[in-house]
Amino acid sequence: MKTNLKRIARILLFGSLFSFLLGAILSGYPILAFIWNTTFPSTSTKLAEILSRPINAENLEIAGEYVLPEKDLSLPLTNSIIIQKIKVQTEIIEQPAEKFEDALRLGVWRTPDFGTPLERNKPMILVAHRFGYLSWDQAYREKNSFYNLPKLDIGDQVEIIWDQRKFKYEIYQIEEGENVSHYNADLILYTCRFLESDIRIFRHAKLIQ
Repeated sequence: MKTNLKRIARILLFGSLFSFLLGAILSGYPILAFIWNTTFPSTSTKLAEILSRPINAENLEIAGEYVLPEKDLSLPLTNSIIIQKIKVQTEIIEQPAEKFEDALRLGVWRTPDFGTPLERNKPMILVAHRFGYLSWDQAYREKNSFYNLPKLDIGDQVEIIWDQRKFKYEIYQIEEGENVSHYNADLILYTCRFLESDIRIFRHAKLIQ
């Protein structure tokens, strides 16, 4: 009996230690990324290059008709994205493809040659770093990066302020890979999965308002 109790106690202790170590590793991932970026400062530049690479644009379908929202002069003039669930609230940066790193240093970049909420013949594609740059403090990182993009689930909403009009989108597909699987979405968000990784995290959303 005592032997069995000791064995159970060891199993419980091992399980607790394993859970603790796993939690510490996962919770410390942003810190590990920061240490890595500090040791290898070129990492953010490499990640920016990976994010900016062209993505496969096959099977592109034209979006259907919709009613354009009225202008709301109380809204800011700056085009922006708001994702309340993950506390993103930042300007959408407009820069040509050759200046991708300048844009990603600021936050969320709209991929050129794709759509906008007003030009829906192509999806709007927004890109941002997960881990950002050493010059970013935590508050800036939270509002301007896609670090928490993996936390967006199907049914979560994204707001885009564009031309003083508010557009609401709903996530309907989540995936990972090197390329966008389809372009039927109205809005596509993506970021890198890991440091210096070609694998990207994608969130597809449809316009609901």
